[in-house]
Amino acid sequence: MRQIYKIWPFLIRTAVGCVLIGLITFVCYRLQLNFSVTGFIYLIVIVLQSLAGSLASSAVVSVVAVLCLDFFFTAPLFSFEVTNPLDILALISFLTTGLVITRLTTRVRKEAAISDGQRRQVDRLYQLAQKLLALNPETTTYSTSTKLFQDVFGLQAVCLFDAATGEVHCAGDQPNGFAEQTRAAHSSGEDNDVGSGILIRCLHAGGNPIGAISFEGLLDPELTAGPLSALAAAMLERTRTFRHASQAAAAAQAELFRGAVLDALAHEFKTPLATILTAAGGLREVGPLCSDQSELAEIIETEAARLGGLTSRVLGTSRLDSEDVKPRLDRTDIAELVVNLVDQYSRECTDRRFFVTKETRATEVLADSDLLQLALRQMLDNACKYSPPGSAVKVSLELQNEKAAVRVLNSGLPIRADERTRIFERFYRGGEARRLAPGSGLGLYFAHKILQAHGGCLELEERTATTGEDTAFRLTLPLALSAL
Repeated sequence: MRQIYKIWPFLIRTAVGCVLIGLITFVCYRLQLNFSVTGFIYLIVIVLQSLAGSLASSAVVSVVAVLCLDFFFTAPLFSFEVTNPLDILALISFLTTGLVITRLTTRVRKEAAISDGQRRQVDRLYQLAQKLLALNPETTTYSTSTKLFQDVFGLQAVCLFDAATGEVHCAGDQPNGFAEQTRAAHSSGEDNDVGSGILIRCLHAGGNPIGAISFEGLLDPELTAGPLSALAAAMLERTRTFRHASQAAAAAQAELFRGAVLDALAHEFKTPLATILTAAGGLREVGPLCSDQSELAEIIETEAARLGGLTSRVLGTSRLDSEDVKPRLDRTDIAELVVNLVDQYSRECTDRRFFVTKETRATEVLADSDLLQLALRQMLDNACKYSPPGSAVKVSLELQNEKAAVRVLNSGLPIRADERTRIFERFYRGGEARRLAPGSGLGLYFAHKILQAHGGCLELEERTATTGEDTAFRLTLPLALSAL
């Protein structure tokens, strides 16, 4: 049927041209016009035929015109014999001129059609880009975007593979294996023209592969395949960026709420703790207490004081998490601070053995003693939580290059190599850490943040022959003398 529809315009145009040549032949013969005038009129008809018809129809009309010119206007008349060589040359020139004009006209018409088709494709690309940008990334799915590709370009099927999620989104009537071919193209990293009108293109963003898209029934793929792939990659990257931003905003909002709750609870704990400590002190003043009663009162005071210290730490970390650390610097003897904290932990953690070694020289640093104490507590807390009962916690203070370095070493399971670079990240906890003890993944993050605000650093030491399988954290601060 399609071939019949293509033949009919050719037959009609050819018949019209031949009829027109016949009418001109009749009129020119009756008017007794000569060879040259009639040939010129024929040439005008052939040019008009070239403008309206195809190369084939123009060639047929040109041949008919030459035959009529030979039969009716070239001696001997009414025959196809030509005796004059000049007439033969004229006929050949006439036919050649007609065919050349027809060829040139057909080429111009073809190039104009190509140009018009390219313009329409560019208009479609612009229309598709507008519709994609108008979509709300918060509510739009990839299936909706893929359907736009199909509708705007009139494709039989479109298939989009998102490497981040591993999902395939298709629109239209898909041939067998369409989705698998798209996924395989991303895995191989190569574009593929499968045949049967199917093209597959890999998608990249920032030089990295992010997916693949395939088309069935795409017209003018040399012009449109590249821009369509670029639009698909931009759509994927835009949606992915928006989702990451939304997740980050949600996490920040949740963390802000968590900090507000912790801050409120810590403030609420302060008043009853103060009341408990006052009541315990009042018991001692009421009158002499027996040994058991004195021991109970002391336990109440000790535990209430410990809970008060924990509450202060919660308040401190809540402030650190909500704003930048702004330490109030003052001369602080870091050796005295370390010794006092180790003594306190040795009384609280009786199932650990604590050892302290320190320099005898001056160990003053410029620091906020409350914040520095918070960071040191975090190092000692980790050493106690992640070491087995009965093991040793070794704390040393060294002076090197006008800097004070506090090193806390504990035995136990070592930190895996793939986790060592992430332990100072917010909320990060290693696999063994989650199994051994509860936590939020904020302690080392805060300690690292405090040291940075003081111009120092907190780092996890690399494994050496000295540390072996033990875990050692090093806190470094400039000495007060070098800082002044």
